[in-house]
Amino acid sequence: MALEEELTRFLRESGIELFSAGSVKKIKPEFALGKEINLEQIDYAISIAYPLLGEPLEGIIDRPTLLYKHLYRQVNNLLDRVALLCAGFLEQKGAKAIAIPASQVLDWRTNLAHLSHRQVAVDLGMGFYGRNNLLVMPDYGSRVRLVSILTDLPLEVPGPLKAQPELYPKDCGACQDCVSVCPAQAIHKSVLDFDRKACFSKVKEFEKMPGIGVGICGVCVRACRGPK
Repeated sequence: MALEEELTRFLRESGIELFSAGSVKKIKPEFALGKEINLEQIDYAISIAYPLLGEPLEGIIDRPTLLYKHLYRQVNNLLDRVALLCAGFLEQKGAKAIAIPASQVLDWRTNLAHLSHRQVAVDLGMGFYGRNNLLVMPDYGSRVRLVSILTDLPLEVPGPLKAQPELYPKDCGACQDCVSVCPAQAIHKSVLDFDRKACFSKVKEFEKMPGIGVGICGVCVRACRGPK
């Protein structure tokens, strides 16, 4: 059985249907993790997405809810567990593997992480950057959470935008559902005009809400079901 087939079976048995794998050599120099771990020859990655349940999102109007916080944390925990098991699976194949936490910030002042899961997902064809600065996936929009595993094992499992590029858009098109609902007014017509500072400031404000305690929002996630 080909390694990609083994990986596919392993992930599906772990409850994962949305994933891709391939070279990230071009974007690897941007990974902050490179300052902590020698990434020489670790040129491949697996990007895993898990969809967020729809009903808990429906309660989000202009701020995060406790139910969304629970969903966010539980999906992150699930992804971290799968990534750890996947890294172990790869090590058993004699490969190097590094599971990158789904949501871990190294520097809150700059919102710096070991790497950008969105960047890895986009590079591997899982989706594209939306106006809301999040990954937008076919059929799911931004209603997913992500995790990544780095490895030196050559793997090629193209994401939907690479496997069938003629079937899927590569931008938001005419859809601007996230623009008007953003409580920070950080989202604009152009993807390039996203205001990271305003978004981050609003998230930190929400973090202080009773019972929240984590840097989340969810308003544009609820709004984004993918381009129309």
